[in-house]
Order: sequence, then C-alpha cells, then structure tokens
Amino acid sequence: MAHAPEQSEQASIAVTVDDTPEATDQPAEPIDLESPELYANRELSLLDFQRRVLDLGLRPDLPLLERVKFLAIVSSNLDEFFMVRVAGLIEQRMTGTSQPGADGLSLSRVLTEIRQTVAELTVTQREVWHQDIRPKLAEAGIEFLPYAAIDDAAKAELRALFEREIYPVLTPQAVDEARPFPHISSLSLNMLIVVQDEVGEHVARLKIPPIIDRFVEVPSSDSSANGVDHFRFVLVEEVIEANLDALFPGKEVKSVYMFRLTRDADYELRDSTAETIMQAVEAELEQRLFGFVVRLTVEPAMPAEWRNWLAAQLDVSATDTYVMDRPLGLSDLMELTGIDRPDLKFSSFTPRMPQWYQETNSIFDVLQRRDILLHHPYDSFTPVIDLVRQASSDPDVVAIKQTLYRVGNASPIVDALLEARDDEKQVAVLVELKARFDEESNIRWARALESAGVHVAYGVSFGMKTHCKVTLVVRREGNNLRRYVHLGTGNYNPVTARLYTDLSFMTSDDDIAADVSDVFNFLTGYSDQQNYRKLLVAPVNLRERMTALIRKEAEFGAEGRIMMKMNQIIDIPMIQELYKASQAGVQIELLVRGFCSLRPGIPGVSENIRVVSTLGRFLEHVRTYYFRHGAEDNSEYVIAGSADIMPRNLNYRVEVMFPIEDPSLLAYVRDDILLYQLRSTVNAYELGADGAYELIKPQLGEQCYDAQSLPGPPAPDALRRAVASFPRG
Repeated sequence: MAHAPEQSEQASIAVTVDDTPEATDQPAEPIDLESPELYANRELSLLDFQRRVLDLGLRPDLPLLERVKFLAIVSSNLDEFFMVRVAGLIEQRMTGTSQPGADGLSLSRVLTEIRQTVAELTVTQREVWHQDIRPKLAEAGIEFLPYAAIDDAAKAELRALFEREIYPVLTPQAVDEARPFPHISSLSLNMLIVVQDEVGEHVARLKIPPIIDRFVEVPSSDSSANGVDHFRFVLVEEVIEANLDALFPGKEVKSVYMFRLTRDADYELRDSTAETIMQAVEAELEQRLFGFVVRLTVEPAMPAEWRNWLAAQLDVSATDTYVMDRPLGLSDLMELTGIDRPDLKFSSFTPRMPQWYQETNSIFDVLQRRDILLHHPYDSFTPVIDLVRQASSDPDVVAIKQTLYRVGNASPIVDALLEARDDEKQVAVLVELKARFDEESNIRWARALESAGVHVAYGVSFGMKTHCKVTLVVRREGNNLRRYVHLGTGNYNPVTARLYTDLSFMTSDDDIAADVSDVFNFLTGYSDQQNYRKLLVAPVNLRERMTALIRKEAEFGAEGRIMMKMNQIIDIPMIQELYKASQAGVQIELLVRGFCSLRPGIPGVSENIRVVSTLGRFLEHVRTYYFRHGAEDNSEYVIAGSADIMPRNLNYRVEVMFPIEDPSLLAYVRDDILLYQLRSTVNAYELGADGAYELIKPQLGEQCYDAQSLPGPPAPDALRRAVASFPRG
C-alpha cells in the first residue's frame, strides 16, 4: 500500500514512478532528497510487515498448525505494536507535540490509516480462522465446538472441571456506588456481566486469569480413529459463561459481553530520578501496569450503551475502540501449536553439528588455528554454549566477560556463568535490564549472578541500551594470556537460536580481541575509547564508518555493489546515503525483513535499489552488510553484528559490528546467505516503488529457491558448507 504525503502539508516533487520526463536542453533540476515522497511511514510499513506474516497464515500449502501459529504471531505483534508504537502516537496527540516525519504524514492521518489497516488485517485474520482453517482442522480431527453443541455427558464433566480447577481462581468484581470500576490489566480477557435481581440490574467484571488454558479439551469416549489422535476443544470463556450461576447465586445472568484492552508500555528511562538503573526499571514495571488504554476491543454483541459506558470507565475514545468477533485475543491460538499432531506441522528439524566440533574436545584448540562461523539455526547453538561451559571449568581461564540482552527463562549460558565464579576466575556480566518485555527475567538473572559473586553491570546510562552480543574469555597459556571472543547477531538464547536465523563468529584474532576488551572497559568502567582496530562500535564510530563505506562504493559508480541484510531500515541520513549511491550507479540490494522507510525503484533516485523481504519457518534475524568495488580480491568487505539501520541502533545503543575477513567465510556469507536469499522465490516479497510488496514467484519452468530450505541453503562449495571454518593465514 502506498502512503503518499498530504498535499496540504508537503509540496510534491517532480519525481514520478510511471512517466519518463521529456528531453530538454535545460539541465535537470536536482532531486530533493528531503521530499516526503521518497519515504514510507514507519508505523504503516510495520503494518505492511504484519500483512506479510498474515499472508503465511492464508497459505493453503503450509501445514495447518503452522498456519495457526502465524495467525497467533500476527495478533501478538499487533499487541506490541499498540503497546509501543501506537501508544507513542496517542501520547503525542494528547500532548500536542507531534511533528510530521520524513514521510510528511500528519499524526491524524497516520492514526486513521492505522485504524483502517488494523481493521482490514483483523477481519481477514478472523475470516481465514473461521471459514478456512477451523473447518480443515475439523476434517483433520481437531474440532472447536460451541458450548451449545456439546452433549450432556460432556457438559457434566466440564461442570466438574469448572468447579475443581476454574471456579477457585475466579473473582467477580461488582461495580456500584460502593465498589468503583476495577483496574483492568493490559491484554487480559474480561467479561462484562449484567445480572438482575428484585432491586434491578447490576454490572460486574470478571477477569479470566491467564493461568487457565484458553482452549479446554472436551471429554470424549473416542479420542482416536485410524491411528490418529482426535481432539475437541471449547473456549474457556464459554465454559465459564455456561456456569456463571455458581458465581452469582440468587441472581439472573441477563447478558455477558467479552472485552479486552491494551495499555501503553512505551516507557523510557531518560532523565529518571531513580538512583540506580535497577530501581528505575522496577519502577517502570510498576508504571506499566497503569499505562493509559490505547485500544479497547469489544465483541459485536455488546450494545452501544454498554460499549459507551465501558469506554467512559476506561477513558478511551471511540476511535480507539475496535469491534471484533469472538474469540478476542487470537494470540492465544499459540496454545494449539502444542497439540501432538506432527502431521500438521513442519517436518522435524535437527540443527547440524559442525565437523570440527565432533572432532575436538576443546574449542580453544580449534580457535588457536582458525576462526569459526556458525549459521543458526542450521548450525547448532551448542558450540556457543560449550564455549562458556568450557571456559567456566577450565582452570587456565582467568576471566570471562559477557553481555546478556534476552537470555530467556532457563539459560544454560547463565548456569555456566554461575558455575564459573571461584577465587581464581573473574566473571563480569553486563545484563541489559532495559530490554523491553524481558525486564523481569533479566532482573532475576542479574540478582542470581550477583548472589554468586559475579560482577554485574546494568548498562552505560539510563538512556542507552547495551544491545551487542559479545563474550570475551581470557586464558593463560604458558607465560602468556590469550583472548578468545564470540560475537553474534542474535541473543544468547538457545530457544530462539532454533527459531531465528543468526550468525555466531568465534575467533582469537588479536585485534578483534583487543577491541572487545576496550568495549567491556567502556561498558563496565569509565573508558571513553574512540579508536577501534577492526570493530565498528555504536555510538562511537558505527554511523561514521557505515557512511564512509557507502560513499566509497559511490565513488566507484557502476563498479560498486552493496548488499545488506537487516531487520529494518528507517534511519533517514543513511537512506539518503544509499539514494546518493544509487544515483551514482551503485547496484544496491537490501534484504529487509520488517519495516522499511526506503522507497526503491524511483527514477533518478533509487532505480538501482532492490528491496526483498523474506519470511518463513524461521525469523530472519541475521544482520550483515556487504560492500564490493571492482573485481580485485581485496575489493570485498563484509561486516555482521547486532545493529539495524535505525537511529536507536546507531545513536542510542551500544552495538558491535565485526568484520568477516577470511575469503572462505566471506564467500559463505555472500553466496549462501545474501545471494541465495536474493534469489529466493518462496515466501519472498519485493517492495515496489509504489510502496506495495509483491510475492515473488518463479518464472514458468524456473527452479524454486527457498532461502530457508532444510537442512540449509545449498552451497556452491559443499566442502565449505560442511566445514564452515578456515585455517588462519
């Protein structure tokens, strides 16, 4: 969907997509790179990404339960979108502080388009659930029944289940002159219940606790047929609704209406008055419970009078109220992916174990001879875990330093760090407490590490997050100390390492190790290091170095080439550098999974830029950037790391990008990741000059290329793919 700027707010420029300007003797007017026509709105581009995720849920060729998963992901993503992005926009509306961005759209225009697009997405999502996926699941032996269709024997068993496991955790809350309207937590599922007695009508709110499964299995005497397990489910809210007499004895339940709300969770710790970052984050978590309502969702059966009453209680406007069919909160569909029906899921996948790992007992021995590059999830994450485990138990290791951003609830990495602390070994960990929605988990790990005697730091400042993924191991070898390093594009989380595509790079390169030491001195001390040997570090030199790399390619014109793979790109100065390089003739190909403010294919500006978005079984998370000018052996340069092309990554986060210098590993990133994904004709979308994404399809008779084909994208050089490592020098 194209989002043109409003003519009343921004003047149009003489750049068109479909027409070629007539020849003239006058020199062409320079194109204004500040023109809003050259940029897509961030929020609307993010909704375009949700549309592509939803497209996977529509795909009849994908396994049914995988389609269910994509529907759930869309709802979960939209929840976060409202909690963070829309909340920020509404706050601007309330404070009157909004200014049009580079795209030129006013705040009111953006909010209107968000509402229209979200309505379109949710209608499509529910149509495919009710009309396509549910009937097909029923044919496959997974049924979703309305409570009224359940036989009496099963209802009796569900009543017993209600009394035994559900009733004890329910708390109806009356609303009257003595009992004010209660606080409603974000993303909670609620009932607005109207009851009648001899006095008149009364209203109550009932929260359905999240500890209760959303889908309740209906008892059945026949749970299998033809060797395939069959399942029957009913929504938990329907079970509760059918048994409300137990909660309101002596009252008549006249009506029940479902509602759900989303609260603001967009908090920053800038200018915090707390004494420590830990205190500030804990205060933020408390404040998040009481953020203003950014979205109220109600079902169509709720009459206008009750809808208006509820909106008034929650202080939410009509424009922020959404009407959706049951079930509300489709993110809970993720529960269904736990059903034991492997025939309705992607085929099982086991990450491969690198050959070098199978042939050695010591990762340090390998790193003394060569660098290692792992491509997750195709390559196992186990070597990364074992690097920390071996370091924790090795008596020759004198120090371990690591950054932790999102490690998950059960972390073997943290367990190894906890075991590493002894009298002879220094362990220092930077735990980023400000990782949004992971704060509680990170606080718990930080306190556990501190209790074990680990030196824990919590970040550089209130306003800056530490986002880099870095481990440093210092080992005594003979009379010398040698440093070993792990650098990654993803988090130290073994669960997401099986779901996200990421790179892990391990090395004992002296320059990189020295740079990493400087990074840790910056993180844990007062170092103001400005010069790095090989690493690109934000906020110190990353923007400057990236800008210089793009400009260097522009000097070579048509002989220059840039390939970039990232999660998103919205930084306007960097986009303008890419526009200038395109104008100079540089061929630029971008793999951007999520939102993209750059507009490719505009004559005179970006006709040499191509943008592709790849989705699929795995979440594309690799961040790597390739530059090449000419055909000489030394004309290629590749970096990878933790940073996207966003202002926050370049200006307000500690990020580390590392070079991949060996020709064989560089070729792997170039050929097996970047070029292969750019050839993909499965689950790949190309962004047009009009701002619309179009699914890429193979030409008639052309071979399909799947960027996420298993056990991994095929490589031109099978040996390189099998080893994925090289002897140094």
